[in-house]
Amino acid sequence: MKETILKKSGEIFLKLGFKSVTMDDIANELGISKKTIYKYFKNKAELVDQATEYMHKIIHTEALRIYNLGHNAIKENFEVNKIFKDFMQNSDDSPVYQLQKYYPETYKKIMGQEFFMFQDCLSKNLEKGIREGLFRKNINVEQVMKFYFTLIMSVHDSNLYTFNKNTINKLEISAIEYHTRAIATEKGIKELKKQLAKINNN
Repeated sequence: MKETILKKSGEIFLKLGFKSVTMDDIANELGISKKTIYKYFKNKAELVDQATEYMHKIIHTEALRIYNLGHNAIKENFEVNKIFKDFMQNSDDSPVYQLQKYYPETYKKIMGQEFFMFQDCLSKNLEKGIREGLFRKNINVEQVMKFYFTLIMSVHDSNLYTFNKNTINKLEISAIEYHTRAIATEKGIKELKKQLAKINNN
């Protein structure tokens, strides 16, 4: 039951926001009493903390699956982005921003885990791109990895952007394009244009 609550809570928080969703809302969605939720979580803050970590691990597992499919490095980044789009497709605001504003302690913990969990994947992606001739050989892998992570996270800063249902994913695509153009070879630019064309045709 605890895992069921975590999964449903995570989905609702991503869809409706961390602030507006109440324990009553979650209980009603699950068809259980609020007392059952409090059996596993002492308050909403604890539920937010654990549900966020639960969803974060699911997203990370999906990302790892993509990284293991054998796509070229540039296509790989676009495919991983689709995972985040699918999870946040019903959100009118940035879940990351809401977490930062209303649950800063959970935000700090998740962001620390985020970089730690993805740094290996990001560095391997860059090294793969170099081997494939898509990225330049002279790039500083560690530095580029940190730049890219910071760039992607900045997409969710509402101090910089006004969000609507499509803003977040468009900004993330722009961030991938910006990142790729900064380090790509001519071969890499061709692959980038190919991936962007697929998106524009959908």
